[in-house]
Amino acid sequence: MAEEKTILLTQEAYDKLKEELAHREGEYREEITERIAAARAEGDLSENGGYQAAREEQGKNEGRINELIVKLRNAKILEAPKDGTVGNGSLVTLELAGREMTYVLGSRDIAVATDYDVISPESPIGAAIMGAHAGDTVSYAAPNGREISVTIKDSHPLA
Repeated sequence: MAEEKTILLTQEAYDKLKEELAHREGEYREEITERIAAARAEGDLSENGGYQAAREEQGKNEGRINELIVKLRNAKILEAPKDGTVGNGSLVTLELAGREMTYVLGSRDIAVATDYDVISPESPIGAAIMGAHAGDTVSYAAPNGREISVTIKDSHPLA
């Protein structure tokens, strides 16, 4: 069995994923079961599109339930640095090519709890800004090989 990876989440993202799991294991699962039963009552299942669609939706739902269980089991609630250092869970404002943009640094799973775009710490820009401070200018190699400089304008925990 593959080793399970720790998932870094903000408390808000953890709570949202827990809510989604409760919904999928509860009312949504019941709704799908009712659709399957209603389609089954119609008779010939081999030509029943509603039955096939409901069974497919059931499979997707069960897959997502399993995915959420694993993520929540392996979740570690992170606390972003409060001293202006860029770290996992930080809300970072960057200046790039004269434009200011604000992102959250962390896993894509954090995106469920924020309206901000997320930068992965493993991406070139994420790795370059990790550990930097407001006022620092760092550079990284873009996928096309070009060196890009970015200035950290602000960094604080995602609130």
